[in-house]
Amino acid sequence: MLDLIRVACYIKDVDKALELVQLFHDRGYETTLNIMALSNVMENELLEAFEMIKESVVDVVYVVDSYGSLDYKDMEYLVNKFKTHLPNKRLGVHTHNNMQLAFSNTLVAADNGVEFLDASVYGMGRAAGNCPTELLVTHLKNTKYKLRPLLVVLEELMVPLREKEEWGYLIPYMITGTLDEHPRSAMALRVSDDKDKVVDFYDKLTTPEVNFKKK
Repeated sequence: MLDLIRVACYIKDVDKALELVQLFHDRGYETTLNIMALSNVMENELLEAFEMIKESVVDVVYVVDSYGSLDYKDMEYLVNKFKTHLPNKRLGVHTHNNMQLAFSNTLVAADNGVEFLDASVYGMGRAAGNCPTELLVTHLKNTKYKLRPLLVVLEELMVPLREKEEWGYLIPYMITGTLDEHPRSAMALRVSDDKDKVVDFYDKLTTPEVNFKKK
């Protein structure tokens, strides 16, 4: 049923994640390590993690844009850094679409040698969603992938589902993306009565709260 098991973690837990990777590897599974929220990771932390990863049994290491805040320059920089410090590992990319760059960033990663490209039909995913599979299929060259079967899935399943469940590019997710923040606050806004009050939402995220003691 399963060929590959993905282990996702924040930078502080890479050592624990690699213990899980070893467990799955010993049971015969291919493994990936996804370091989340790379846009918030300090350089020294990443270099320390690379040292552990390089010596581990993990098969694929992912460049992950958890907050949808990276652009093509960021993606090029990170992919090249991963390639330099992890020459013995295959690379993957996982993007979010907060700023409508998931598809573009995935292509940039592919052009820079990344092999594993995460995507989802109709971009379905948490909050702003991910790189749309149908776009990727139309762009990748010399593959056996076909667009028409994806269109059938879109028409029969995803479009009706999208009318009931919300995901994809929306202004609150753009705001958290441009501020390089987790989308949890935008997700909470979208299920509230104020779901479209984006100016107030932006002000709350960008204006420091000042509390004065009452005399």
